[in-house]
Amino acid sequence: MASSDPPGYVLVEGYPSVEDYVHLRTASGLTPKTEEQASAALKGSWYGVYAAEEAAPTKAVAMGRIVGDGGWYFFIADMATLPEHQRRGLGNAIMTNLLARIRSHAAKGTAYVVLGADAPGRKLYAKHGFRDTMPSEMGMGLQIEVEGAEK
Repeated sequence: MASSDPPGYVLVEGYPSVEDYVHLRTASGLTPKTEEQASAALKGSWYGVYAAEEAAPTKAVAMGRIVGDGGWYFFIADMATLPEHQRRGLGNAIMTNLLARIRSHAAKGTAYVVLGADAPGRKLYAKHGFRDTMPSEMGMGLQIEVEGAEK
């Protein structure tokens, strides 16, 4: 994408293959997802970027994506890097790219950007300006098991 890409890597606008998405989530310690879930997630995204080695630019080794309305509300999801590629600046480069996209394409005004921060990612997210929102706001979640869904 740019000369600021981490050495030996390229950032690619778009989404990894469904196979790479499923592998990245599982190998990086995120909750595993089915191919059906991965396909729907990628199709329903607002923007995404992945990192690949220069020698294999279509094979994702790290990724991140944005789910949002394009106006003011954005959720950063699937920040994941394969363990053997961690600590090389890929997460930082991906987050920088995702936030730049919001700044350049969201509607004029204040954009609200959220993410679910696991312990290993907190330092990276804080570096980009994210902060705990408690006690004024609290993130909540609900998991729904969909009958007949692929397991």
